[in-house]
Amino acid sequence: MTTVEPHKLGTLLIQQGALQPEQLSELLAQQADDPQRLGQLALKARWIDEAQLAQALALQYGWDTSDLKGLSPHDLPVEGFPADILAEGQFLPLTSSAQGWTVATADPTRITQLDDLERRLGAPLTVLVAPENRLKALFAKTIGHRQMLQEVSEDLKLQLVRETDEGEELLALDDLGTDSSPVIRLIDSTLLDALNKRASDIHIEATVDSVIIKYRVDGVLFRATDPLDKRYQDQIISRIKVMSELDIAERRIPQDGRFKVRIGQKPIDFRVSIMPSISGEEAVIRILDKQHLADEFKGLNLDSLGIHPREVALLRGAIREPYGMILVTGPTGSGKTTTLYAALSEIDHESEKVITIEDPVEYQVQGVTHVPVNEAKGLSFARGLRSILRHDPDKIMVGEIRDPETAQIAIQSALTGHLVLTTVHANNVFDVLGRFLHMGIEPKNFVSSLNCVAAQRLVRRLCSQCKKPITHSAEELVAAGLNPDNYRNITFFTQVGCDACNGIGFHGRDAIVELLILNDQLRELIAVQAPIGQLKKAALEHNTVFLREAAVAKWVAGDTTLEEINRITFVEQEG
Repeated sequence: MTTVEPHKLGTLLIQQGALQPEQLSELLAQQADDPQRLGQLALKARWIDEAQLAQALALQYGWDTSDLKGLSPHDLPVEGFPADILAEGQFLPLTSSAQGWTVATADPTRITQLDDLERRLGAPLTVLVAPENRLKALFAKTIGHRQMLQEVSEDLKLQLVRETDEGEELLALDDLGTDSSPVIRLIDSTLLDALNKRASDIHIEATVDSVIIKYRVDGVLFRATDPLDKRYQDQIISRIKVMSELDIAERRIPQDGRFKVRIGQKPIDFRVSIMPSISGEEAVIRILDKQHLADEFKGLNLDSLGIHPREVALLRGAIREPYGMILVTGPTGSGKTTTLYAALSEIDHESEKVITIEDPVEYQVQGVTHVPVNEAKGLSFARGLRSILRHDPDKIMVGEIRDPETAQIAIQSALTGHLVLTTVHANNVFDVLGRFLHMGIEPKNFVSSLNCVAAQRLVRRLCSQCKKPITHSAEELVAAGLNPDNYRNITFFTQVGCDACNGIGFHGRDAIVELLILNDQLRELIAVQAPIGQLKKAALEHNTVFLREAAVAKWVAGDTTLEEINRITFVEQEG
């Protein structure tokens, strides 16, 4: 391949208007002490962006540019492209034909490597210069592509970890079972791809004539692949059962299991649930990337959850109480445990003894004693909680209250000088009260122990890189229970989709909270089992913000969409 004589990069950046002459002089002076390239120094100083650098480099070497927008791993011709070159992350194949290959790179100075690649491909090479950040994002997605797994380096191969009494034993996935290699590669690539896309769960669903794989990302399911042929269903489920040490022959009853995989040096836990349906067995795999969670939890506190500062201040006051019970409620996957851990992270662990009992222990906090529930060995929440009380704790976190016995012990703990943080499944703060009373708990003891109840949901946060303004009609607002007159002259936003958010338009989630702080009036009403309407009226008099109001505030702030708040909260008419 041939190139033109390169021009000076700094001159080209000035000609583009991306850099000022005095800035170039300063960068050249820096190069005397710093061997980094001029473009990298300019990026570090934030005087130019990745796209401007790519454009200047393309002009410098006489090539065209590509912004890589709209591309997915399935669009890329990775078949026939050297896997070792792909794994290096320098050259990405964009198109392939009888006339030759087109590749993208962020570094056109690698002329020798490009010449070598052209020889290995045995076809002419066209090079496009792309912004490095977008190239890296597309490479990250491509790593999970199934074709990569056929030849990619051993560092990215999956290894199954089986825990034994002597420690951990590594098993080669390829040696397990008798499934054909396409199914092995399919499962491996699915696990990797789900991790790259920040999925929390993998759903393998059966239909009459196909198998569909979906990922749950930020609480919403998305199809991961085109429908697979029905004949692969039994092989896929059998493969997952073998990895989870479940009974392959049993297909009539649900089965639950777990397995651990190591990718490079990174261990990742997976929880598996197999369920029979009329179309065959289906599977849901929950991903527990503890190392990733540990990195995220380093900066975890109540301020980082996206909760309104008003509720944060009230929660912070509640966890500083010497004793009592703090209840967090909501459906599965609403972030209850994360909120409790954010609260625990703000406690002084040097001066107070903090113990948690959970099923399973998902996160580990320095200075906190974590106890895992093990029903098979007889360690239930109730039994573990009794033992915890003999360890003289100041604060206790109970992962979930599931039965009257655990509820009774937790309430007694809160009444005898301990602060108890726990979760229970209910729709809102008032349903929690009925849930405990239906367990046979004495109302007076319950209300005496209770400090506050927080009902929580997670609302998807719009991607800051691609969200765009939108105008809502009066009819849309009225249908959502909102008075159009209250929302004039407010800029609302909607999702678009870009590389940063995997084309979804949302990236991450914020918590919205309905917080009920107990006072004497509310305690008396609960003790006499007053109607819900009367409890709501009393809560409003004490400035309680309900879930719908908290969700609307997120929408008005431009953090999410109207459709999203309607998805997670009930539409209620504004008063």
